[in-house]
Amino acid sequence: MTATKEEFFNPVKLSARDKAAATDHTARSIIAAEANEREKKTEKLRLLRQEREAAEPAPVKAKGRKAPTDH
Repeated sequence: MTATKEEFFNPVKLSARDKAAATDHTARSIIAAEANEREKKTEKLRLLRQEREAAEPAPVKAKGRKAPTDH
């Protein structure tokens, strides 16, 4: 089987508008996928933080010294 240039190159020229539309579509799909992954990661980290906070006892507030008063 011999490779020909028709197999690698599209003989039909695309208009600038079609190229721009294809680029726009591809870029928007990539951005949407990244946003979806970021939201999933944020939700996962939020759940882990909430589980960790629920497992830890509430921090005990240490008594502080009273400031000396000048009477």
